[in-house]
Amino acid sequence: MTVLVTGGAGYIGSHMVLALIDAGEPVVVLDNLSTGFRWAVHPDATFVEGDVSDSALVAQVIADHDITAVVHFAARIVVPESVADPLGYYYANTVKTRALLEAVVAAGVPHLIFSSTAAVYGMVGNDPVAEDALLSPISPYGRSKLMSEWMLEDTAFAFPLRYVALRYFNVAGADPAGRTGQSTAGATHLIKVACETALGKRPGMAVFGTDYETPDGTCLRDYIHVSDLVAAHLDALTYLRQGGSSAVLNCGYGRGYSVLEVIDTVKSVSGVDFKVTYSPRRPGDPAAVVAKADKIRATVGWEPRLDDLATIVRHALTWEQSLDRRRNT
Repeated sequence: MTVLVTGGAGYIGSHMVLALIDAGEPVVVLDNLSTGFRWAVHPDATFVEGDVSDSALVAQVIADHDITAVVHFAARIVVPESVADPLGYYYANTVKTRALLEAVVAAGVPHLIFSSTAAVYGMVGNDPVAEDALLSPISPYGRSKLMSEWMLEDTAFAFPLRYVALRYFNVAGADPAGRTGQSTAGATHLIKVACETALGKRPGMAVFGTDYETPDGTCLRDYIHVSDLVAAHLDALTYLRQGGSSAVLNCGYGRGYSVLEVIDTVKSVSGVDFKVTYSPRRPGDPAAVVAKADKIRATVGWEPRLDDLATIVRHALTWEQSLDRRRNT
């Protein structure tokens, strides 16, 4: 009953490994360390350095460790970067996922959890978006993930593989026990950027657009604590093990916070009134992206426990401070 976590040295993947280890599950991590960190992998997990596109390696790992489920995080995830390098993103996110699926099917692994994204929806309205909404991604990143969802659907139809694809909204925060967090240099996530600014790692930060049709004119996003997100993965895995059919589910809280609300919360939690500048809208930024999150609760029984913006910020800020100590020792 060993679980293979691809990309398990990255931000969300390392939290998934922690959750599996905490639950008593044997875990193997496969990561090429292109963006992940070896130190972020729990010492009780078996670590294999390699790429998901290496079919022979994946087959060997599955055979050697009796893998019965795969949680697939390995991907590139920066939307503007995907626009500049579309072929790189289609290769990393779609072609490599195809290679992984081929190895999984050949080995007869029955269950797979896939890391998808709300970017598959594209430009949505201000109302919460449900899983059956029109899929019209506007970036190569979103399209590469949607293509992977289609491959999963077709593969599960043709072979005895059942899966859950989880469409993430805005993931933030860090392990409440301080064991791992968002560690990538130059990350563009709003809460991480604001925390870095509060700690003096950036001279200031920018708000892009104050004229949206939202209560304060700035974009609304559904921020989900990373530990609640990985709890949804555990629930999805239990659901599949109990015979659940394949499903596509949103992962969000169903409530949005504006850019200014996030900044105000970071200022309040940190006690620092840092510099904020205002710039025009960025092309392609929707006014609001908020999950309709009823289906995941009904399907896998997920119940979030950290649905509080101040808590998310506090954990992110604490992790950011611990990164300073790590780099200075």
